[in-house]
Amino acid sequence: MGDLDRRSALRWGSAALAGGLVASLAACSEDPNSVAGQARAGDRKNYVSGDGTIERLAPGNRGPAVRLAGTTLEGEPWSIEGTAGAVLVVNVWGSWCPPCIEETPDLQKAWEQVQADGLEVEFIGLDKMESPETGLAFQKANRVTYPSLAYDGGLPILALQGKATATPSTLVLDRVGRIAARVSGPVTTSTLRALVDDVLAEA
Repeated sequence: MGDLDRRSALRWGSAALAGGLVASLAACSEDPNSVAGQARAGDRKNYVSGDGTIERLAPGNRGPAVRLAGTTLEGEPWSIEGTAGAVLVVNVWGSWCPPCIEETPDLQKAWEQVQADGLEVEFIGLDKMESPETGLAFQKANRVTYPSLAYDGGLPILALQGKATATPSTLVLDRVGRIAARVSGPVTTSTLRALVDDVLAEA
């Protein structure tokens, strides 16, 4: 290779390196908690966590009713048809997910509150990416008293119309089964109660 070729190669290599550094710096400036940022992180946590973003849908902007069914962790059949007329809270979780573990006491507290208040509200969990035995052991250890559906290859989650991409995710369904609100990430008792109360108050 001649001197001219060597100089051209060096200039090309320097430009490529500079371009790579600019691209890397741009990537680092993005929100690491975004879905894209988590996908690039390469930390092998095998799930996308949410940041607690709340989405509310006005009645006129809601999609079709959710058709959710499955088998509980105890092996019993469950269908959304059995909750007709009630507001339904759907929580997607896994015992392997730290934010899910963090929010578990808040969900249980909200469940106990709506029961004590005699409200027409039901809860169902959707256990994700683990065996029913593992999920059930977690629920018993944490004294969770509302049911959860087994993962079943992800079939129950498919019914949620793409609204549960993060783990955990919590959806509030109105009295006719439409998604009225969503929390992408861990939820607190007060936030969940406010969302539920808003849907209960609808005509």
